[in-house]
Amino acid sequence: MEAKSKSPGLRHNSFIWRATRSVMLVLFRRAGRRVLLTRLLDPADPKAGRWLAPDIAPYIGETEKIAETLRPTANFEQFTNFGNRLMVELTVYTVAAYRVLLARGVDKDYATQLVADIAWTIYALGLKLASLPFRISSRQPEVRIRRAIGFMLRFPFKPVGAPGYEVSVRREGEDLFTDFLHCPPQSFVREVISNHGDKGDLDAFYKSWCLYDWPGADIIAGDGEHGHYQRSKTLSRGDKVCNMCWRAKAVKNGH
Repeated sequence: MEAKSKSPGLRHNSFIWRATRSVMLVLFRRAGRRVLLTRLLDPADPKAGRWLAPDIAPYIGETEKIAETLRPTANFEQFTNFGNRLMVELTVYTVAAYRVLLARGVDKDYATQLVADIAWTIYALGLKLASLPFRISSRQPEVRIRRAIGFMLRFPFKPVGAPGYEVSVRREGEDLFTDFLHCPPQSFVREVISNHGDKGDLDAFYKSWCLYDWPGADIIAGDGEHGHYQRSKTLSRGDKVCNMCWRAKAVKNGH
C-alpha cells in the first residue's frame, strides 16, 4: 500500500509527541512501581533485598536515556498513522527498559519477566479501556470480540501497509481471524539488534508483547474463561505471518 503524505502533526519532535512521551513515562513509572515493589532485586540472592520506592525514579530515568538513543533507529517519520507510531513508541520504552536492567546486571530471563509484567500493566489498561464500550453493550463474547477488534484495527493497529501494520481480516462463523503480515514493533526490535547489537531483545519481545494476545482476548471476551485466542505462527519467531484467531467460545488448553 502506498504511504500517504506526511502530516505536520506526525513530526516526532512536535508538541503532541513530546506530550505523548511524557504521558508514557508517567505510565511506565506507575506500572514500574506496581510491579517492581513486589519483586526481588535478584531471585538468585533473596538477601540482596527487594526493589524500593527510591529505586524506581532512577530506573525510569535511565530507561528514558536509553530510549533517546534508540529512537533514531525507529525512523518515526516513515509512519503516517498516529496509532502505528504510538505502538512503536511503546516498544522503544520496552526495549530500553529491558536493556537498562541488563546493564544493571539483571539476568536476561528475570529482566524479560520484569519488563513483560510492567508493559502488560500498561497494555492491559489500554485493552480494558478500548473494549469497555463493547463489554457494556453486549453480553455475547463473540460480539464483544468482533466489535473490540474491529475498533482496534482502526486504532492503534490500523492496517495502513508496511512499514506500518499490514493485516488480512476474515471471519469463519463466529470466530475472527486477523493475519498480521507486517508488525512495526517487531520490525523495530530487529532494527535495534542490527544497529545496537543483540542482547536477546527479540526473545524478550516475544515473551512479552507476543504473548499478550492470549490474556488480552480473555479480557475482551469478558466471560471469565480462558482460551479465546489461538496462534501457531509468529513474525518475531521468523514466520511470515502472525495467524491470529480470536475465538468466540473459549477453547480449553487451546494453543
